[in-house]
Amino acid sequence: MAPQPVQLHPRASVPAAQGPWTVEAIQALLDKPLLDLLFQAQTVHRAHWPAGDIELATLLSVKTGGCPENCGYCPQSAEFDTGVQAQKLLSVEEVTAAAQAAKDAGATRFCMGAAWRAPKDRDIEKVSALIGAVKGLGLQTCATLGMLEPHQAQHLKAAGLDYYNHNLDTAPEYYTDVVSTRQYQDRLDTLQAVRAAGISVCCGGIVGMGEAPVHRAGLIAQLANLQPYPESVPINSLVRVPGTPLADSEPIDPLDFVRVIAVARITMPRARVRLSAGRQQLGEAVQALCFLAGANSIFYGDKLLVTGNPDVQADVQLLAKLGLAGHRAEVAGEGSARAGCGTACS
Repeated sequence: MAPQPVQLHPRASVPAAQGPWTVEAIQALLDKPLLDLLFQAQTVHRAHWPAGDIELATLLSVKTGGCPENCGYCPQSAEFDTGVQAQKLLSVEEVTAAAQAAKDAGATRFCMGAAWRAPKDRDIEKVSALIGAVKGLGLQTCATLGMLEPHQAQHLKAAGLDYYNHNLDTAPEYYTDVVSTRQYQDRLDTLQAVRAAGISVCCGGIVGMGEAPVHRAGLIAQLANLQPYPESVPINSLVRVPGTPLADSEPIDPLDFVRVIAVARITMPRARVRLSAGRQQLGEAVQALCFLAGANSIFYGDKLLVTGNPDVQADVQLLAKLGLAGHRAEVAGEGSARAGCGTACS
């Protein structure tokens, strides 16, 4: 028998990011067999994040409660009786102490949240002092303060703010089912002001609010089609707080949550995809699947604003079990800020 010619099979290429993303294309990804979807997401993830590290961020509520918005998921709304009392803005000393504790525990990014619809200029001045104090510790800084005017975003940039968080929450078509005190365009306008000021964008959404699967696809389409898409994409699973309108929402299936993480990774390959609120309810196995699907950032600490979060030691143990290391961040003007979780996971 004559020898058969040798056939060389080229190595499969990494799926390239597409764009603009249609809702239909994203829905098709969400509908893929789970293992196929995870393989695609992991392939994209390894191509863009070969170090495989996990960014650790800590979130502190620096001004709690009394918000005039009526977001159906939020226990800080003044319209809902959730037991959250309105408080004044924390002092520089209080925030600095919390930021130092977060850094000592391994966090590299410190996020400050204030329950405002839109801060006044005098509020921006006060928050700028907090940003400067946190920046002085060698941490990346992030703030979520509500809607911003362009000049306010520029002021925050001058103060040293690295990231601004302003979530889109859900798809435009479902937005009015969640909140009626602002418009979707208000969110987009703030994101534009943040971009124009040169601040990196942290923007994601919430699933498990009673939305249909197509609304999850619509949310990811909005995020992935931003020009550019966010550097940081927090994906939240609704924490159902008694007293809020969405307290009785049907929880999202954990594997559907994993699907959302995977599709966020595929459509926004260079973003940090963060496991955010609701992680406490997922359990270790589902969190491991989320990391497999491309999540590479978590909120780290025992509280997210006013809701619970896995404590630091539990996270240290989980990352150690999975062999995952914490991210080491470079902060402009401060050199290298040590991340990781100690020897357990690095």
